[in-house]
Amino acid sequence: MVKAFLISIASLTLLLSEDSFMLYKSGGKKLLEQEMSNPSYWSGSLLKKDLRFGYFERALSLLTVNKDKGLLELYTPDSQKRFSLKKKYSALTGKNAGDKKREGDLKTPIGIYTFTEKKKTVDQFYGPMAFVTSYPNLYDKIRGKSGDGIWVHGVPLNGSRDPFTRGCVAINNDDLLQLDKNINLSNTLLIIDSSLKQGVSSNVYSIILAGLYQWKSSWINNDIDTYLSFYDPTFKRSDDMSFNQFKSYKERIFAKNENKTISFNEINIIPYPGEARNLFLVTFYQIYSSDSYQSKGDKALLIRINKDQAISIITED
Repeated sequence: MVKAFLISIASLTLLLSEDSFMLYKSGGKKLLEQEMSNPSYWSGSLLKKDLRFGYFERALSLLTVNKDKGLLELYTPDSQKRFSLKKKYSALTGKNAGDKKREGDLKTPIGIYTFTEKKKTVDQFYGPMAFVTSYPNLYDKIRGKSGDGIWVHGVPLNGSRDPFTRGCVAINNDDLLQLDKNINLSNTLLIIDSSLKQGVSSNVYSIILAGLYQWKSSWINNDIDTYLSFYDPTFKRSDDMSFNQFKSYKERIFAKNENKTISFNEINIIPYPGEARNLFLVTFYQIYSSDSYQSKGDKALLIRINKDQAISIITED
């Protein structure tokens, strides 16, 4: 009798497990994503997050440059994606203060950059090597900023140099060699600002994450009006497509009324440095599949939090 009872319990547990799995497949995932579109869904989990530099699902090393203090700092994440300071380096930056706007203005740009290359052979003026940054980035380009060749490099192997650069970030050669050993360039972000900013409230990240899933939901459901409401009237895509051009393009696609699935993974949200407030770089790995088109790859959005606590997309790539 006991054995039969235990078998019945085991069968019921298996049945419930299978039902839960089928529920997830048939509608549970949709219900979960509906919950993720609500800021309150995120508020509890964010309390445990290290949000000093942003919200990170993908672990990245961070190099931060404080131009006012002439300081470059390396932060690395642990298994919980909590950042610890590993090293401070004295750094030289551009002769002139402020954000770089054009080639030859002797200013170090303010922004968020990746590294595109490590130059192992450079003129002796730049030390033993140089790390090439992604300046001009997406936001720089839509604002018409010019110039290139912004590096993190060393100091002359022979002779001396001025206590400033033409726009690059320069550190001592021994420090540069040490830094090279401590980072993976493909998994490192460079954040340059005039000075460090105050941390952002976890409520703001809740709003952004919920807004991101609201935007995705409207996209999946072919709700063109709601989808376009997430885009700022000043929107310009990375290929210079204006908002009106983008609107017409998306209206044609949404008119097909295709079935589609979209997933976001490894979401990172980073407050954008500089004078602008409520501006954030959002990156993630996107997998898109519709009746006629499939794609996957890295996606970047620059978004603003509006007065009504909604996200507004300024540009995307």
